[in-house]
Amino acid sequence: MSADFLKGRGAQKNVHNRFFENSHEVLDEYLNFCEAEGEEADKNKTNYIEVFPKTFVNKVDSPDVGMGFSANPYQGCEHGCVYCYARNSHEYWGYGAGLDFERNILFKRNAPQLLEEKITSKNWQGNTVIFSGNTDCYQPLERKLEITRKCLEVMLKWKHPTGIITKNSLILRDLDILKEMAKLNIISVNISITSLSEDTRRLLEPRTASIKQRLKVVEVLSENNIPVRVMMAPIIPSLNSHEILPLVKKVAELGANDVGYTIVRLNGQIAEIFKDWAYKTIPDRAERILNQIAECHGGNLNDSNWGRRMKGEGTISEQVKNTMAIAKKRYLKDMRIEPLDTSHFLQLKNPQMKLF
Repeated sequence: MSADFLKGRGAQKNVHNRFFENSHEVLDEYLNFCEAEGEEADKNKTNYIEVFPKTFVNKVDSPDVGMGFSANPYQGCEHGCVYCYARNSHEYWGYGAGLDFERNILFKRNAPQLLEEKITSKNWQGNTVIFSGNTDCYQPLERKLEITRKCLEVMLKWKHPTGIITKNSLILRDLDILKEMAKLNIISVNISITSLSEDTRRLLEPRTASIKQRLKVVEVLSENNIPVRVMMAPIIPSLNSHEILPLVKKVAELGANDVGYTIVRLNGQIAEIFKDWAYKTIPDRAERILNQIAECHGGNLNDSNWGRRMKGEGTISEQVKNTMAIAKKRYLKDMRIEPLDTSHFLQLKNPQMKLF
């Protein structure tokens, strides 16, 4: 590992914001002054900034992400997963996709109110809303602000179909709400587990819940009849690709209903961030991993083509696909997650529906 490795972060540097290339010049005179004076210029602290959006539920137009609507109480994510596709979205807020994404967290305290306004609006038909379509709704700040919990209270109040994607065991704090939603079949949870190795987790996802805690989440949710899918996302060749069979076996034993996966793709600024991270943290394997990622995407580190970008192409991608199919056939045969029920919400919103 490189001597200048920044402990506790995924990205190891800031990268420029592509939207500012022609209109802003970033000067490092202050940082240079601090360095010359022997002072610490960067304390590596996280900043929390409240924002005031006018809407909260977002329509997802991408046809290959498996969701129609998403809701994100937070922008930026302190978990610091180095591969995270959402890093690029931080540029729309005026920040960089590197360290800025992990250290400048925007939060939406008015999210529950906006959510209720949306799902009770005249034309809303009860489409499933996925929390964390972009950044994790159970990242560390949620422990204090409880924005996600308040949103779940709204969803339960209206008996509305809800999905959650997270890699934080903080979700178990809200088990009381999730159990009530499960009785109505209006909740499903996706737990992201990319590896069974704590060493790999610490490098890839430095501020996430431990693997042990995430496995516990799968077990507890299953015990309480809450549908849970594990997402092995992303699979990175030569880093965690060898873990497909043991990971699927483990989560199946704990009660997971399904396992999904994606092949890593380094879109936008993430390619630069990931390469810098790889050479600093795993220099002996960096070239091989980067070359194999490129092999999955026609010689590039990224592929933006819908339908192909998530699973990749070529020999390595085919091996991953086949291995996952074998694992699911062996350990998850006949397991599935039932579609969520919209009838409770529609009847509550329009009592006259009971007449039909």
